[in-house]
Amino acid sequence: MPMERTQAKPHLVRALKLRDLILFNLVAVLGLRHLGTTAKFGPGSLLMWLIAAVFFFIPQGLAVIELSSRFPKEGGVYFWTKRALGEGHGFLCGWCYWINNVLYYPNLLISAAVIATFIFGKSGSGLSDSWAYVLPMTLGVLWIATLMNIVGMGTGKWLQNAGGIGTYVPGLILISLGVYGAMTGPPANEISLATLKPDLTNFPSLNLLASIAFAFAGLELASTMGDEVENPGRNLPRSILISAPLISVVYILGTAAVLWRLPNKDVNVVSGFLDAINTGAHNISPALVWVAPLCAALYTIGNLGSVGAWLIGPARMAFVIGLDRYFPKAFGVVHPRWHTPYVAILVQASLGTIFLLLSVIGKGTNVEDVYLILLDTQILIYFIPYLYLFIVFLIHRRRGENASEVVLVPGGSIGAWLTGLSGLVVTSFAMIIATIPPPDMGESPLVFRLKVIGGALGFILIGGLIYWKRKVKSHM
Repeated sequence: MPMERTQAKPHLVRALKLRDLILFNLVAVLGLRHLGTTAKFGPGSLLMWLIAAVFFFIPQGLAVIELSSRFPKEGGVYFWTKRALGEGHGFLCGWCYWINNVLYYPNLLISAAVIATFIFGKSGSGLSDSWAYVLPMTLGVLWIATLMNIVGMGTGKWLQNAGGIGTYVPGLILISLGVYGAMTGPPANEISLATLKPDLTNFPSLNLLASIAFAFAGLELASTMGDEVENPGRNLPRSILISAPLISVVYILGTAAVLWRLPNKDVNVVSGFLDAINTGAHNISPALVWVAPLCAALYTIGNLGSVGAWLIGPARMAFVIGLDRYFPKAFGVVHPRWHTPYVAILVQASLGTIFLLLSVIGKGTNVEDVYLILLDTQILIYFIPYLYLFIVFLIHRRRGENASEVVLVPGGSIGAWLTGLSGLVVTSFAMIIATIPPPDMGESPLVFRLKVIGGALGFILIGGLIYWKRKVKSHM
């Protein structure tokens, strides 16, 4: 028998409008750091972006559009899964989504700290390797984002809005410099049919395809705040229709701009896009030396907004799980003045702080080895909610609930099945790739798989124990 909520639903403020949702999607999905990783692979990465866009990004967007218009409720994919498959599957989906993002913060924050060194021209000084700089910088970003989002969605949304602009403007500048370079000089890499064709028979190519596919992930995040969106059944789908093409343009043309400006063998996987901006601006005029530091400052703001987005979205999922009593009931409490799930946000930020300390202070010790295992585990855990997303999309399409209000995937039943199956195949493929060690891994493939799969199962087991304990308590 499903566990019943025993408290009135807290009041949430519908502070998010269409503009806020578009910028939220930009800051949640678009990561310019991916441009360096893909450009390092060479011109073949451009076709990989297109493949991932067609077979994962578009199906993801279509599935979220239909589900968010069918059920524009707080909790997003957790709510959709619980309604389609029951509370056990709903909890597993929500738990994996939540715990994965707790592990994600160190990567995002450390990347922000590295890029921030460009603002002051210290990118080659070794500052980014100093924990005395990285730790205060990353903790400061995390807790500024936390406090801004606790004091109200009406306040916190401006952090995500600024982050969306701060992320997108450097991308447009990079593309503009790439277009100027294409009009005035030869490319830094050979661009031909031969170089544009990726070799899909080798592991690095397959691994890159999985990485690119999940650089596109995140369109479902805004739907976790359905009860805080103005007219969610209309604005959530519209925000995806507007933001998804904007994201695709920057990923594909941004990678092309980096490849036009820098030899792929010399691209830095973290700061490649900034190096390309710096090179492009300098080639126009040495007087444009300020362009790269400006883009670094904007991107740092973008990272702050991204931290805010990936803090509040999963926290809303934990909030709804708290309302359902599978997390401690404090998770389902909102602040009496600011009407935000402040306990869920604080717990998530505190856990993120712990993992951040593990990654920074533990560098060079056995703690670092543990953290690296957690990173590999995170990748596998991250894919589980996407399996649920496409499965429940097909289930809800078959049931046809709230049909009059739904923005349906075009193509009827065939279009729906192509959307769901394409997303499932790419997601399953990425999960398999996540269990294969990279070529430069020191340990054996068997040990690597045991650590990654075992780590993922360990986190799932922890979630299962929490669910079982609360389920038993509800029947006492």
